[in-house]
Order: sequence, then structure tokens, then C-alpha cells
Amino acid sequence: MRADADRAAISVAARLSGEWSVRRLLSHTDHAALRRDFRWGFPARLNMADQCLRHDARSVAIIEYDGSSRPVSFGDLARMTDRLAHVLAAEPAERVAVLRTQSAWTAAAHLAAWKSAAISVPLFKLFGPEALELRLRDAGVKTVIADPEGREMLRAFPDLRVIVPEDGLSEAGPFATRETGPEDPAVIIYTSGTTGAPKGALHAHRVLTGHLPGVEMSHDLLGQPGDCLWTPADWAWIGGLFDVAMPALALGVPVVAARMAKFDPAAVARLIADCGVRNVFFPPTALKMLKAADVAIPGLRSVASGGETLGAEMLDWGRRAFGLTINEFYGQTECNMVASSAASMFPARPGAIGKAVPGFDVQVIDEAGEASDGEGDIAIRRGAGSMMLGYWNRPEETVQKFRGDWLVTGDRGVIEDGFIRFVGRDDDVITSAGYRIGPSEVEDCLLKHPAVAAVGVVGKPDDMRTEIVKAYIVLRGEFSASDELAAELQAHARRLSAAHSYPREIGFLDALPMTVTGKVMRRELRKLAEEER
Repeated sequence: MRADADRAAISVAARLSGEWSVRRLLSHTDHAALRRDFRWGFPARLNMADQCLRHDARSVAIIEYDGSSRPVSFGDLARMTDRLAHVLAAEPAERVAVLRTQSAWTAAAHLAAWKSAAISVPLFKLFGPEALELRLRDAGVKTVIADPEGREMLRAFPDLRVIVPEDGLSEAGPFATRETGPEDPAVIIYTSGTTGAPKGALHAHRVLTGHLPGVEMSHDLLGQPGDCLWTPADWAWIGGLFDVAMPALALGVPVVAARMAKFDPAAVARLIADCGVRNVFFPPTALKMLKAADVAIPGLRSVASGGETLGAEMLDWGRRAFGLTINEFYGQTECNMVASSAASMFPARPGAIGKAVPGFDVQVIDEAGEASDGEGDIAIRRGAGSMMLGYWNRPEETVQKFRGDWLVTGDRGVIEDGFIRFVGRDDDVITSAGYRIGPSEVEDCLLKHPAVAAVGVVGKPDDMRTEIVKAYIVLRGEFSASDELAAELQAHARRLSAAHSYPREIGFLDALPMTVTGKVMRRELRKLAEEER
């Protein structure tokens, strides 16, 4: 009776506040009951900046770390946000890009955009000029909040208004949050697809609330006394921004902001010890690097991982290295944190990515949009809190993403006893070191090189990175294949596109496998790449 009463009270609170918190049910870790009783409830007025800044001004919001730690209180963060919001309001912009790495000012940049009712657009510092230009132009960005390094990257775009908080901002009083609702647009996060240019997933102010159940579940009821969260994932991606940074602020859990030039296992262990980190989101590649370096990290309370399925061996290693079970989770930019494991709720099942998070109806469906008992398309029913409003300026592609009431992820899977098992992708997106890379953007960059007549890019299996980007190239007649030309093509792609997506391997072919309509048959190239292992 007490459990039923508590669940009913939580349901009422969720409807009133628009927020639901797994950690409020500490004595009720029955996953099935939580899913049964959950109801999304959003208030008429909802703004993510207010959600993140409502805590005691004296408590720690962010710990900045560069070898030594510096705490930033919620009061400090609120003042930083308000100063930036006043600057943005002086020359209002509908979309505000953020080109920065992990830092308190990065968080303040997004919060200021939301507080002023603008749409923030996170951008990755490893993007090359063409990748930046594509996203800036597609989103119609005229204002960018950058760090000093980002400002140098933007000198090629003289028409942009570039704001660098480190240069100093005028003192200003509190900024009144503009009125927004749960369905008002708030952030555009770009995701790479298989064809054409990257698409911007447009999310509303409800997206933060939509992430909370999955974030708390994947960290075994995040929000315990002493919790402190960190990830090496950049805050330019949904995994860093909405799986870690903003949920931590919304829940009042300190989050560590640290710029790491590269992932170094020993440096990671020092950071965790120095900052008192107890909760970490490690992408699978980071876990593999820690395992390869034989680094054990005691004292953690939770470790979450997402992006690919971990096998029994990695889970067993995690228990030895961390003294706990790694919780796997699943989602994508269009609708994130939809499934998760949670050692506090049910035992992990190796090979599975967990169970559906409360608030998300995740099913495997067939071509007709009906639930399937066998293998099918992993899909999420409309109405989930973290589901996008649609692709920015791409209504037709938005329609194609849905099959009736279901958002189709593009992944294939099966559901067994409530556990979702990932089988494979039905598209060509490459998963490498935790990043999802669309082959078309890499192909477009390579085609700009005078030596390239045709190119096909695929993922090649790799033990450390899951996949590496492999480019198969047909050369123009006046060029000859060589190691030197391969290195030149790699540098060309890295310079124009991004440091994380350039081809790690180049192969030369006399001709690419093509369909009768002239499309590259990437499945044949993937077979070739697998045979080369």
C-alpha cells in the first residue's frame, strides 16, 4: 500500500512539475512497475535554463579541471549566464551556435541562449572549415559564442558575430527568462546520415526532462549524496550535452568540465581522483583503452556506456576494474536515452542494451509498423519526452523517419524478456570511437581532391574503435596509387571535414561496385573491408 501511495504521489508531482526523477523512488526499484505507472507531464511554461539554475546559489554546479580543480557555484553560473543573455539580447539572434569545449562558459552559453528564447546549436571544435560552414549555413547562424581558439577557426566567416566571454563581458543584473513552453524549439544538434548533408535534429525545451529518467537509471539512481558526474565525451554532442552536462545541472549534481587533448588512461584516473568523481559516462572506446592500459579506478558509484553493445568479457572486466557493473544505454540524436541497463533494478544481460526506460515505448516493428516477435526495426512510439520536433528545414526527411506512430531508429534488433538486443544497422552510418559518422560527408570532401574520380566510404571493423573509416578510391587517369598519395588524401579529408571522421585507411580500386542506377553499393565495400581484417 505504501509503495502504491508513493508512486501515486510521484505521478502527481510529475504532472505538476513536468519532471520525473527515478531517484525519488529509492525504495521502489521495480522496473516493470515504474514503466507501468510513468506518465509524462509538462507544465505550460518550461525553460531549460530555469531547470538548470534553480538550485542553492552556494552549491557547486561545475568543477573546472586543468590539472587542478576550480569549483563554480550555481550562483556563479547564473551570473555568467545572465551576462551572456544580456549580450545576446542586445542584438537578438534566433539561432546561437556554441563552438567551445567543456567549460563553465560553455554551459552558460547554452543556458543564455535558452534563457533569451534563442535556439542553441552546439558545434564540434574538431570540425574543419567545410563541416563548420555547412552547419552554420544550414541553421542560419549569425551569432557564435566561442572560446579564443574557436574565434580563430571562425576568421574565415567574417559575417558572423563572434562572442568570446574570456575577453570580458560587461557587468549586468539578473536577466528575466523569456517565456517558453515545452514544445518551443531550443536546440539543434546535427547528426550524420547515410545520404546528403548532415541533418539538424530540432529539439524542444522538454528534451532535458526527457533525458532525466534514462540518465538517472543508467547511473543507478543518480543524485545520491556525494555524486559527481563526468564524461570525456565533448559537450558538442548529445551524449556530452544531454547525457551528462545538462542533466547533472538539472539534478543539482556537480559536473566536471575538463578539456582533454586526447584520452589518456592515467590522466583520466588522476582527474577522477582529484575531482571526487563518482559517476562516469565512458564511451565504449574509452573503456577499451582503459582495459588495454590495465587501469583500475576504485571509488566510482556508477559507470554508464553507450554507442555499442558491451559483451560479457567487457562487463566482467568492468566489475574487476571499477568494482561495479557497467550500465549500458541506448538512443540516438533524434530520440535519446530510450533504453538502459540498471544494476540497481535488474541484472545485466550480456549482449543486450538494457530495457526500455520508463516513459518510452520501445518496440521492434515490421515493415507495416506492427510489433514483431522476431528481428525487426527498433522504434520508439511518438510522445516520448526526448523525441525531436523534426529535422531542421527538412519536413520530407522528418516524415520518412517515422512509420505511423513510430520513430524508426535505423537499427535492427530483437526483444527477449524485455531486454533489447541490437542486431545491426540497416543504414551506412559508421560508429567509430563513440562518434556516428555519415559516409557522404567524408566522400564529398575526398571528391574535392583532384586525384579522386570516385569514392566509397564504409566502416571497417576494428577492435579498439569498433570501426574505422575506410575510403575506397578510384583515381583519375593521370594519378597513380601510392602510400604518399594515400597520406595526402587523408590529410585533405582531415583538413576539410573533421579530425574524428577522416579515413584511417585508404584503398585504391579500378572501379567501385555500383547499382544499375549508379549508386555505390556500400554493402559490397563493407564485405571487402571485413575480408581485409
